[in-house]
Amino acid sequence: MAEYDIAVIGGDGIGPEVTAEAMKVVDAAAEVYGFRLNKTEYPFGSEHYLKTEEIFPDAAFEECKQKNAVYLGAIGDPRLPVGLIEYGIIAKMRFELDLYINLRPIQLYDARLCPLKDKGPEDVDMVIVRENTEDAYSGMHGFAHKGQEHEVATQTMVYTRHGVERAVRYAFDLARERDKNKTVTLIDKANAVRAQDIWTRVFEIVAADYPDIKTEHAYIDAACMWMVKNPEWFDVAVTPNLFGDIITDLGAMVQGGMGIAASGNIHPGRVSLFEPIHGSAPKHAGKNVASPVAAILAGSMMLDYLGEKTAAKAIEQVVRDLFTSQRLKGVGTGVHGTTEVGEMVTNELRATAPSA
Repeated sequence: MAEYDIAVIGGDGIGPEVTAEAMKVVDAAAEVYGFRLNKTEYPFGSEHYLKTEEIFPDAAFEECKQKNAVYLGAIGDPRLPVGLIEYGIIAKMRFELDLYINLRPIQLYDARLCPLKDKGPEDVDMVIVRENTEDAYSGMHGFAHKGQEHEVATQTMVYTRHGVERAVRYAFDLARERDKNKTVTLIDKANAVRAQDIWTRVFEIVAADYPDIKTEHAYIDAACMWMVKNPEWFDVAVTPNLFGDIITDLGAMVQGGMGIAASGNIHPGRVSLFEPIHGSAPKHAGKNVASPVAAILAGSMMLDYLGEKTAAKAIEQVVRDLFTSQRLKGVGTGVHGTTEVGEMVTNELRATAPSA
């Protein structure tokens, strides 16, 4: 029996609640499909920091580095300075584990979830590959004359040939694996952000190694427009970090909202991080009203990454079936109870198992 060591960080706000339901689902999948998840839970987040002034101690981080995957519920608390916990936990893992791919599937499970007119599941089925360690997020920033009338703030966008190429190549490999339209779209703004010409040139070079994959190009402003007008045009898209951060949230709304969107922070072959992309929503914490759908789908992505692809697809199919049958009516706060949704997915997963 295959076994996987998983670090679980519930985090802040609704994070622990939705994480608990996601873990119920992946545990059920493990039971049904014959593998084992050895989970180690860590308390790190804002509440832990307020009690201990500890963010992510080195010893625990070293433990996480030895796991097969890390699962994170949500991070953020208005009682703390903006970015303190985010940089201490999420950014720490992204940069120090070199999680250079942020993978964001954008898939519509039921037409009723989509805010776009006359668009259905056949129109919204794409994956955004966001470079995850460079660009304006590289940490190269500073202030001069801080707090004075003529203060200057700077932040440097950084692109390396190595960083760009590995993200672009990942996108081409993914388009080949998906075998949908076999198309990769480069999204940048090289006409205005001239440093992004490195993306244009590297994209062309890498494309030559994939003659079976079609290529497209869109500037970020046009890409946002086309994602709303014609989402069916997209298969796999690859984009720099900053633009990826923006367009993937637009994609989340096209697929039905933040409560459905999941993501992976990936370094192929190494420990990687999986999380729902919604916030911690502290005002809803402890009320059993937050939807765990995105958290459950993040768990499905984690299993897929670990190689348990049949179990991962089964979880996703159960979520799809619950939406299309209208047993799961939506993901707004209070539409269904948090534990109710977890139980629905877990029960359906067991009921539809091959041996059932």
